[in-house]
Amino acid sequence: MQPFDQSPVPVSDDVELDQTLRPRRFKDFVGQERVVANLEVSIRAAKERQEALDHVLFSGLPGLGKTTLAHLVAAELGVGVKATSGPVLDRAGDLAGVLTNLKHGEVLFVDEIHRLGPKVEEYLYSAMEDFCIDIVIDQGPNARSVRLPLEPFTLVGATTREGLLTRPLRERFGILEKLDRYPPGDLELILARSAKILGLDLAPGTTGEIARRSRGTPRVANRFLRRVRDVSQIAGEKRVYPALTIEAMEMLGVDERGLQATDRKILETLVRNGGGPVGLKTLGIAAGEEPDTIEEVYEPFLMQEGFLQRTPRGRVATEAAFELVRKISGDSRP
Repeated sequence: MQPFDQSPVPVSDDVELDQTLRPRRFKDFVGQERVVANLEVSIRAAKERQEALDHVLFSGLPGLGKTTLAHLVAAELGVGVKATSGPVLDRAGDLAGVLTNLKHGEVLFVDEIHRLGPKVEEYLYSAMEDFCIDIVIDQGPNARSVRLPLEPFTLVGATTREGLLTRPLRERFGILEKLDRYPPGDLELILARSAKILGLDLAPGTTGEIARRSRGTPRVANRFLRRVRDVSQIAGEKRVYPALTIEAMEMLGVDERGLQATDRKILETLVRNGGGPVGLKTLGIAAGEEPDTIEEVYEPFLMQEGFLQRTPRGRVATEAAFELVRKISGDSRP
């Protein structure tokens, strides 16, 4: 059996998942209470002034709800949302076309905004600050710049790597919110809501088994729930029990702490090299993943769980990583 993908990076079935499980209003959104409370205040104030909401920047690991919150901001404002991503906007003309089609107060959501090209980013400065863009007409000696006004709008950016944003772009956002990993209790509430939408009957303890393995990430939790649903269906079980959930997690190669095959390969590589330091490219080759994926998806979780440390010379395994690898290999020596 081929292993399932358990990373928080979106895959094809996430499109359907988002459409069916994504909350429609703030009152249905679980977790990130401080972020939601701050947004509710800013949105209410902007609506009372009949102004466009300040530009918003969401940062945090993949799968924590940045895209969902962007759509909720638009829903709470009662306006439309146009969605795109940094890599797609590779020419200033592409951005100009999007901006000129925005209506008053609408939301422009740019995912992976840290991947905007320099020319596109500079083009965005005047749009964010002055609600206008400069268009060059003709070429050569006849070239001239024309300033085109825009309707006031709200740019909502999402990034997994806030440190890669340039200072001029970051400073043009009036609202900056960082999303944190979700505690198991919040994930259980999310799973219970998703199970209801999917028509699943979960026995007590089932959401807890999934939540503790979901790396504090709703996207992973919902993906696991769908895989548990598959196993339950094939097993002919009308109710999902914790034992069946554990069986499904073992099929996925996920242990009780949420560690999966790629995590274990990373730690085993570090331990085989005496604990490190080991370079990111070496870890990527050993794990069969791109270095960027190791850095953005797997490394933050391993660091937060106390298995890995980042140093100027490379990645280093902690004593907890050595203990885990010894346990995996069946070596009981201290």
